[in-house]
Amino acid sequence: MTPEGERLLEEARRAPVERMSDRELVSEGLVALVFVMVAVILAEVTNGHVDVAVAAVLTIAFAFTCRVYFEVGAGRALPTQIVFVPMLLLLPPGIVPLLTLAGLVLSRIPDFWAGRRHIDRVVIRMADGWFSVGPVVVLLAAGVRGFHWGDWPWWVAALGAQFLGDVAVSSLREFLRAGRPPQVQLRELGLTWTVDLLLSPLGLLAAAAGAQRRFGFLLVLPLALLMWVFAQERKTRLDQQIEMSRTYRRTALLLGDVIGEDDEYTGAHSQGVVSLSLAVADEMGLGEGQRRLVEFGALLHDVGKIAMPKEIVNKPDRLTDEEWAIMRRHTIEGQRMLNRVGGILEDVGLVVRASHERWDGAGYPDGLVGEAIPLAARIVAAADAFSAMTTDRPYRTARDREFAISELRAQAGRQFDPRVAEATITIVERYGLPRRRSIAELGAPA
Repeated sequence: MTPEGERLLEEARRAPVERMSDRELVSEGLVALVFVMVAVILAEVTNGHVDVAVAAVLTIAFAFTCRVYFEVGAGRALPTQIVFVPMLLLLPPGIVPLLTLAGLVLSRIPDFWAGRRHIDRVVIRMADGWFSVGPVVVLLAAGVRGFHWGDWPWWVAALGAQFLGDVAVSSLREFLRAGRPPQVQLRELGLTWTVDLLLSPLGLLAAAAGAQRRFGFLLVLPLALLMWVFAQERKTRLDQQIEMSRTYRRTALLLGDVIGEDDEYTGAHSQGVVSLSLAVADEMGLGEGQRRLVEFGALLHDVGKIAMPKEIVNKPDRLTDEEWAIMRRHTIEGQRMLNRVGGILEDVGLVVRASHERWDGAGYPDGLVGEAIPLAARIVAAADAFSAMTTDRPYRTARDREFAISELRAQAGRQFDPRVAEATITIVERYGLPRRRSIAELGAPA
């Protein structure tokens, strides 16, 4: 799972127990109210006998499948199609939206009762029923009643109407609720549509069985139970992965503390490099994965100095050639230490190793050139250089901001990636760095 996926999943898990904002409550309430009105109208214009027992069993089965979900980022994929399709073909189509509404609300009663969801979120469940309107309108317009294989073109049209109606209403809801653009909603609905598409044939088989025998559609319910087992296993694995990610973060922070305890200057310097690096990453529009590499790489770029002789690290004079040869091994030692931890810190180790490479290939330890240097390492290198120039070192006093900016410009295309150098200068000038306060206190993106 990507860092962005982890963030979306955690936000999605927190949301149900939180009270909805006024904007959410009003927007979702309006969408839910209109859906209820449309469902009632469709039921009123529908003629035909309703088998109450079949309708009740299908509604309960639909409620059960609503509780079987696979977490996918901020969304969920549900196997409701294996019950929704029989609803459409074994009952008068016009009553299906009302039964869908009943099933959606019924599925969340245990959560409301146990306090796992805030009661005002019932309006979200009611609004979720909009996907059922498109297929019903198609089937009613075509005069399709019951299960007949010759109606398959209308079944395909109904499925298309389900997808179109779902994306239209979902996009509108997200825009009204949070101002999210429609393309974001399209990406999140992709897997949900894939699941619906693949389960629709099974729904047709359930409808065929129900057409032959009154409750024949129940034969597919063991599949929903099996999917529930797999969904629980997936949730457990996601929980373990999120906890492992937190463990890696805690390990990185612990190592950062160790750096500070081992050498006060190195620890304070690393914290400054983290703040500036994250601000530069945000300025460049990096994604969650790259941003995490930047954060950890900046925090731990000097971790290898723990293994360096203290008389060299803290030497008040310039280092000799022999001492520089030893000191330059700190990036290799840092990578070795992080590789022993493993996991995502192995990727961070690559950033640490390359944090003293140069754009022109004259850096160390591997002499990488240009784009061959990891982007996160290029950002850390520029932030590291700026921090080093503007803080007191054992062998010289800090330089002023103008000198550091001029050096970043002069070395762009030589020591630094030109884009990274420009973004670093932008951040420095925007927030007037260096200052006594941290970048976070100045309101920077990081």
